[in-house]
Amino acid sequence: MEGRLLDKSLNPNKLLKEQFVSNLTGSSMLEIAALSTIVPALVVLRKWSSGDNARRDAAKKSDDKVLPVRKDWMQYFSTLVVDYVTVVLPVLLVFTVFAEWAYICAISLVILIFFYIIFKRPQSHLKAGLSKLPSLRADVSSYRVSVVLVTCLCVLAVDFKIFPRRYAKAETYGSGIMDLGVGSFVVTNALVSRQARNITSMSFRTALSSISPLVFLGFARIISTAGVDYQVHVGEYGVHWNFFFTLAAVSILTSIVRIHPKHCGLVGLLILAGYQIWLSSGLNEYLISDKRGADIISQNKEGVYSIFGYWGMFLIGVSLGYYLFVDNSLKGKNRNTQVVTVWVLAASFWILAIILDSCIERVSRRMCNFAYVMLVFGQNFQVLSILTLAGFVSYEKNLVLEDAVNQNMLGSFLLANILTGLVNLSVDTLSASSFSAFMILSVYTFTLCMVTGLAHFLGVRMKFW
Repeated sequence: MEGRLLDKSLNPNKLLKEQFVSNLTGSSMLEIAALSTIVPALVVLRKWSSGDNARRDAAKKSDDKVLPVRKDWMQYFSTLVVDYVTVVLPVLLVFTVFAEWAYICAISLVILIFFYIIFKRPQSHLKAGLSKLPSLRADVSSYRVSVVLVTCLCVLAVDFKIFPRRYAKAETYGSGIMDLGVGSFVVTNALVSRQARNITSMSFRTALSSISPLVFLGFARIISTAGVDYQVHVGEYGVHWNFFFTLAAVSILTSIVRIHPKHCGLVGLLILAGYQIWLSSGLNEYLISDKRGADIISQNKEGVYSIFGYWGMFLIGVSLGYYLFVDNSLKGKNRNTQVVTVWVLAASFWILAIILDSCIERVSRRMCNFAYVMLVFGQNFQVLSILTLAGFVSYEKNLVLEDAVNQNMLGSFLLANILTGLVNLSVDTLSASSFSAFMILSVYTFTLCMVTGLAHFLGVRMKFW
């Protein structure tokens, strides 16, 4: 009796919270494209403004003949706070209070970038020279950070009514911005993976060792959610499966079946085509049904079968990473050629996603079908393509916030999950007012950024292997 009362006190609204994120249909592809424009556009504008400030400070110090001040903690954290106010806070506003104005915000930012390039580029490049142009790898680093930041914001925001239901994960078909989270992590890992860099010296034992943290985190999530009776939407991955197991399964499959990165793209497409044929032949009906058998595969059918889709996605990402950063046929080209390639890829993936969604099968993250994979690539390469615009106007370096998150991506994600759990167990998120919800989310994101920044400032890096 005492144990049941304890469970009830820990999470009394578990069923209501599960229903709150169930039976959703997602938003439109156009709205996903708009939201995917806002985040990188804010990062680009912040980089340009920080570059202008750095040049003004350097000129002022030169004129006054004053020695540069040693970079201390005050300077670091004040810059980090400005990064938060100019990037993270606006994203939070667009995903909550200004959700109905997402299109207007996206268009406004695009116009602002356009005029900034027209008026700033000539003088900027004359002063800085071509040597200041960043590499495409720097843009990929910014892109990976953008994925982590949006994911960390959404994992808590989705539990509040201030967060539009259409942004949350769709039940079966359709896609909200949150549906792209797991796919984006797979793509970001693939682009910079050992396979994409054509490093094949890793043994199978080393591969098993490298995925052990993911397996550990997967089981830790199962135990922790069960221990506090935390809400879990079974239709997402299954009864026991979760995001960490999917990443581990994809990693181990790629290690077992070794394919040269030149051929990974073709193999990935063949896997996706075969899996889509299987889905269209009746597997999709089995996966979206609520019926489950007693065996472990049936209990976790969504997570188990979707591995084929995520593996195909990863292999295509490996091929693209190799082509963009390793293969001399493109690596030796100038930056403009690389940027054009990224933009063409983004447009091509979007077109394929629309065609597959309309003619073959609607987008489904739950099954990770062909249309979903193309949508993930389209959205991710759209973000990357917008971030490449930063190179059209010279800037000094990446943002402090980017460097901090980039050093501890896994740590940031784990901290976000821990804070999300603590908030859910201590606050009735469903009855929170819009003002209270926004304040909680503001404190949450600020805390996340400051703790991550502190780890970066102190040189702490969370790495298990």
